[in-house]
Amino acid sequence: MEKKRYDLLDTIRGIVLVSMIIYHATWNFVYIYGMDWDWYKSQGAYIWQQSICWTFILLSGFCFSLGKRHLKSGLMVFGGGMLVTIATLIAMPQNRVVFGVLTCIGSCILILTFTEKLWRKIPAEIGIIMSFFIFLITKNINSGWLGMGDGKLIVIPENWYKDYLTAYFGFPFPKFYSTDYFSLLPWFFLFVSGFYLYGIIQKNKILEKPFWKKGIMPFSFLGKHSLIIYLLHQPVIYGLQEIFLVILK
Repeated sequence: MEKKRYDLLDTIRGIVLVSMIIYHATWNFVYIYGMDWDWYKSQGAYIWQQSICWTFILLSGFCFSLGKRHLKSGLMVFGGGMLVTIATLIAMPQNRVVFGVLTCIGSCILILTFTEKLWRKIPAEIGIIMSFFIFLITKNINSGWLGMGDGKLIVIPENWYKDYLTAYFGFPFPKFYSTDYFSLLPWFFLFVSGFYLYGIIQKNKILEKPFWKKGIMPFSFLGKHSLIIYLLHQPVIYGLQEIFLVILK
């Protein structure tokens, strides 16, 4: 599904995938099995979680221009997100995933597929500044305001937050709940930042450097199969944890 594969990109994706698996395994212990670990609810754990999703989404935008059959790719990833939603609603509705990271990335791929020509009219250097700024300014849109960090520049009207459609775009209604929530705003603009980052690197012929072809096993292998691993990792982790707890008893 790609014109070219760069082993370094697969390695980065694989490393982040391992980090995500460890993060989710810990999440299970804390929120499903009731393990008392205050650090996991701290700012440090939040930074850990953000490092995973930022890298995945930025890297997905970066790799967009390396791929082909974007429509098929976008539908596959979006469909994977729907499978996760259906599975969690059936198996563990109290920990359901609605509009998770796969749904978000699949949506970003599909949107960019149909609007790519418009984004390419903007020079990559300007585009990455513009898109990353919009990402930062809309980072707290789920909470009802625009602004960087804790600085509230604009409070968004409450009537914008009313149903699942608005939640998909970034305006979740008060009773909306998802254990893995990535709305189009702000994350689409981080994806676009990755798209422009590729443009800058490609323009300066940095991709021709030999280090892009150097990967680290087994991370590069995991990175090449990231979608299927993402879909399977939680059931496998949960099953192993159940076996582990049975053995301990």
